[in-house]
Amino acid sequence: MSQEAFLACLAFTLKYEGGYVDHPADPGGATNLGVTRATLTKWRGRPVTKADVRALSRDEAAQIYRRYYWEPCGGPRLPAGVDVLVFDWAVHSGPSRAVRALQKVLGLTTDGVAGPALQEAIQIADVTRTIRALCSERRKFLARLKGFVVFGRGWSRRVDALEKTALSMAR
Repeated sequence: MSQEAFLACLAFTLKYEGGYVDHPADPGGATNLGVTRATLTKWRGRPVTKADVRALSRDEAAQIYRRYYWEPCGGPRLPAGVDVLVFDWAVHSGPSRAVRALQKVLGLTTDGVAGPALQEAIQIADVTRTIRALCSERRKFLARLKGFVVFGRGWSRRVDALEKTALSMAR
């Protein structure tokens, strides 16, 4: 089930991350399929160019997402619906930030580590309530970002679609 869950979450995220972009207001710089130049450099273990980013394949992006985002945010152990929320937030803002947000809505210490306390708490949490609370937290977080003036409408639409998708996946 973990592979199926990962692929479903990845499909949602890739729909919103899109293809190659190098927007001057984006602190991530050149990205393709949501993978930044810095992340691709880390993954390949050597400096990469914008051309390398542009040529990134979907398969390689999926490997990067699994290794650097899905696994660190605890995706394989999260309930359906919560997994897509946490994974997408991890891709957009880092796994630690996504996990801290989940910990916050569950009333846990926010250390950013998807450890045993989080796993225990998420198993007894109301999934629908968790999804709604996590989307609310993400909206508040995004509204505080400097880039909200430029990207806010798109980010807001993404979270709206994400909430709908997560609730559907949870059923």
